[in-house]
Amino acid sequence: MALPAEKGNQIWRVIDILNWGEDYFKSKGFESPKKEIEWLLCDLLNYKRIDLYVQFEQPIHRPQLKQLKEWIKRRIGREPLQYITGKTEFYGHKFNITTDVLIPRPETERVVDVALYSIGNIKTPKVLEVGSGSGCIAIAMGAERNDALIESVDVSETAITQAEKNADLNELSNIDFKVMDFLKEIPEGRFDLLVSNPPYIPEKEMSETMPEVHQYEPKIALTDEGDGLTFYRRFAEVGKSLIKPGGWMVLEVGLGEHPSKAVDIFQSAGYTQLELIPDYNSDERVLKIQI
Repeated sequence: MALPAEKGNQIWRVIDILNWGEDYFKSKGFESPKKEIEWLLCDLLNYKRIDLYVQFEQPIHRPQLKQLKEWIKRRIGREPLQYITGKTEFYGHKFNITTDVLIPRPETERVVDVALYSIGNIKTPKVLEVGSGSGCIAIAMGAERNDALIESVDVSETAITQAEKNADLNELSNIDFKVMDFLKEIPEGRFDLLVSNPPYIPEKEMSETMPEVHQYEPKIALTDEGDGLTFYRRFAEVGKSLIKPGGWMVLEVGLGEHPSKAVDIFQSAGYTQLELIPDYNSDERVLKIQI
């Protein structure tokens, strides 16, 4: 099937590309072919999804077709849409995304919800995030609580650079991003809340993830190259010295047996106030621990 830019002088309208793209992605075995072409067109034209169907007669010009052709080729290779277009949204905020950082997931918004609820009544809360990535958690929290003092650490210098750019993009100044290997050192002071979406995919399960994940996303943000529990052991080890009495840890956990294994680690370390909270798919994906 020829890509649109290869079709002579034909005028391609939005509706033509939508129909063509849905068929093309379907023929390549994509689960949601309509969403694939909608996403790319929205970014190409700077449209919201509804605009595609309001402005469906709008012609798409040759330079745009050329760009679309390049994006479609990359997507057929299973490169994630967010890396192709270089941007995404999380918790209602815009983020620029590179292959140096994990792509923000909708389920991680639940982590933000639980974290914000936990510090709801605290004035000028001190928050520590472990694993800055794109900065999505820290930025979402910093935007909702402009009185919060947030320190966000990541072992990756390139991730910290990207997180700082995203904080600037969202005009936030209440987050201090730092390069730090949390497994070897900890920040100074004590915090009201520790929040994290750490690398939790066991090394042996990496090959079972979707090609978009194991072929393109940074391995250091996905797996601890062990059993997927390294960071939870570290949190259990340092939590009581890092978090103020009565404070919380709010951690994303994986699927399957991972949540119960994480709970076991904290219970074995003497933590008694633990709660597994479901995300919006009813999967237990957030572990909340009170100190």
